[in-house]
Amino acid sequence: MPTYETTIRFTHDLDRLTPAQRDRFRRIVRTAFVPDLHTGRAFRSGLRVKRVRCARNGVYELTWSMGTGCPGRATWEYGTPVRPGEQHIIWRRIGGHHILTGP
Repeated sequence: MPTYETTIRFTHDLDRLTPAQRDRFRRIVRTAFVPDLHTGRAFRSGLRVKRVRCARNGVYELTWSMGTGCPGRATWEYGTPVRPGEQHIIWRRIGGHHILTGP
């Protein structure tokens, strides 16, 4: 399992989501994001992982559908591994398109 940490902004953003939106994010991470990290290959196209252009190098965006309304987004970056051989993820922001102004 990869290790992870969250920024304060991510935690505040997460608190603003509905319970259904939080559950959807956690399900996507558990069933798609983490398995794709383990393969060492590109992420599946349905996750729409790409670099955030307006951010410094190394910040990525993960996009998924949160059901009705706008798609959900989370920004993240790779951190220094905590355990040898395991990826470490730093979750930066989560929410709608507005998070890209300060990813």
